[in-house]
Amino acid sequence: MAKQDYYDILDVPKDASDEDIRKAFRKKAMQYHPDRNKKEDAAEKFKTVNEAYHVLSDQERRSKYDQFGHAGVGDGNGNFWQGFEGSDIFGGVGDVFDSFFGGFGSQKTNRPQRGDDLEALIDLTFEEAVFGAEKSVNIRRVCKCDSCSGTGSDHGSSPVNCSNCKGSGQVKRSQSSLFGQFVQVVPCPNCEGKGTIITNPCKTCNKLGYFRKESSLIVTIPAGIDNGMKIRLSGEGNVGFFGGPSGNLYVEVRIQSHKDFIRHGKDLIYHAIVNIFDASIGSTIEIPTLGKPEQLNIPAGTQNDAVFSLRGKGITDVNGGSLGNIKVIIKLIVPTKLTSEQKKIIQNLADNTNVDKKTFDKRDWFGRIRDSMSN
Repeated sequence: MAKQDYYDILDVPKDASDEDIRKAFRKKAMQYHPDRNKKEDAAEKFKTVNEAYHVLSDQERRSKYDQFGHAGVGDGNGNFWQGFEGSDIFGGVGDVFDSFFGGFGSQKTNRPQRGDDLEALIDLTFEEAVFGAEKSVNIRRVCKCDSCSGTGSDHGSSPVNCSNCKGSGQVKRSQSSLFGQFVQVVPCPNCEGKGTIITNPCKTCNKLGYFRKESSLIVTIPAGIDNGMKIRLSGEGNVGFFGGPSGNLYVEVRIQSHKDFIRHGKDLIYHAIVNIFDASIGSTIEIPTLGKPEQLNIPAGTQNDAVFSLRGKGITDVNGGSLGNIKVIIKLIVPTKLTSEQKKIIQNLADNTNVDKKTFDKRDWFGRIRDSMSN
């Protein structure tokens, strides 16, 4: 599950000042401090607030977060490049909660880290979704620096082992509290848990090794894809850190409506407007399809909302299988404006509804009405 945005956690805008962030943190920390809030999730929320504050209160970490998101300050799973010191407001209580609840940065952070997944939205015409297509999508993603191949060092140089942690990326830290003496293994603050120091930074990325850039990708749209479905492009998300794999890109499709059809899975719904007199005596109507129009016979006595099927004239199943159908729903039209002659004909028909069918030629009566309506 995606981590919550740090600005949202503290309920501050992205251009908030340092003082605004500090005030917001104090308010949230007081709200979720376990000594004041006895709910089961209070400690976890307090940790989350503490995490957000220690990123946004430091200009360098905040800059990385604004540029790269959670990938800029860790792997998005609670493992951060730089250990968090205890809050000065609560006198180191943050470290105490870290000890009890599996705190931030207790693991080595220079292990391979998978890149974040990304999402994109693409618009399709009805026909592109039905028959398939190739579409271009533009995304902004984190990539390795082309100049240094992600090392952060200028051409011809390499990072050196950190003298503080001897290349391990971790140091031990002890702290006294009301609960006694605690010892933690935390990321080395000198090298931010990497184990190496860049002495000759890359001039392109300024030792970050990564940067965001716009990319254009071709997405193959399978025939029969439905609205809201997602296409996965493996490895096309943000690049991984420390040799980890790249994330995936998920492209969600949004399909335009059609002037004639309503889609229902692999079936198409078509509402056919039929004159009530044609439905009474039977008729043949033309139905549009995804190819050439088809003729559909409407039997005499067809009622409103009657459903007929044109089999195999629907949409390809995106997962394979048989074609869908076109469901034709009959919608009868009753005339609302009649001439005097038309009214007499209909009234005469109504008066003779109980006559012997052998002596009553309905086709003649409805034929006369239809001819009258067409004049």
